[in-house]
Amino acid sequence: MHSFLLIGQSNMAGRGFQRDVAPIYNENIKVLKNGKWQTMWEPIHNDRPNAGIGPSASFAATWCLKNPEETIGLIPSAEGGSSLDDWSIDGLLFEHAILQAKLAQKTSKIAGILWHQGESDCFPDKVKNYKENFSLIIATLREELNILHIPIIIGGLGDYLTKGMYGQYFSLYQEINNELKSFANAHADCFYVTAAGLTSNPDGIHIDAISQRLFGIRYFEAFLRKESIFTAPENEENILKMINERPFTQTEKIELLNIEFSKGNLELEDYQKKLSLLKQNTN
Repeated sequence: MHSFLLIGQSNMAGRGFQRDVAPIYNENIKVLKNGKWQTMWEPIHNDRPNAGIGPSASFAATWCLKNPEETIGLIPSAEGGSSLDDWSIDGLLFEHAILQAKLAQKTSKIAGILWHQGESDCFPDKVKNYKENFSLIIATLREELNILHIPIIIGGLGDYLTKGMYGQYFSLYQEINNELKSFANAHADCFYVTAAGLTSNPDGIHIDAISQRLFGIRYFEAFLRKESIFTAPENEENILKMINERPFTQTEKIELLNIEFSKGNLELEDYQKKLSLLKQNTN
């Protein structure tokens, strides 16, 4: 199984509202939870009570469109609000990501790393050392996991940041993007993904659910092409439509029904009727 490490801060963890998008549920997409690969559900991260839609689900779903007979694994390790200092190589976030990745390596092959971070570093004293500090983090990560040549996909910060209610704190967001682009350009197997045209939640900080779906598709395009993505792919809306229109398998329908029942969203009699119909259709 190919797996992907998810690291960075809240826009990688995901804060998009689940109600705004169709669910992605695919038995070929797994997520590492408590040391076990389980069928993915959203939110993938649970770093905060407001965790929601991030880019990794649509990344994985696009991967499945290209590899329908294979299984992909996601390793959630992002942390909301984290600065690059929080990701220092002697810090707990870095150690946690390494431990999760090594655990995943026992039963999968890490094929890439998805990174999104920078909102917490939009300050003069942070920007000036960003590239140097980021380079050390990535180099150490590669060495620790012995993944010297796998793709690292780096998402840019959104243009909406200066327009929201906290916009005064993000005047240097383009400087972070420039540092990320420069890093990707200077290092082999590292690719930058634009956030141009993406929109945010009302807070003006977090990418909204629909844009997160598109962002994940862009991440995959960078992974597939092995090149940076500086403009939105022309086919990203069509790819998202294919993801949304994918029919659930019978197994997935039954699992989704079980989830709804276990959440208390279905009465026992209604659950039993629907389960009986699904099983009849299976036979």
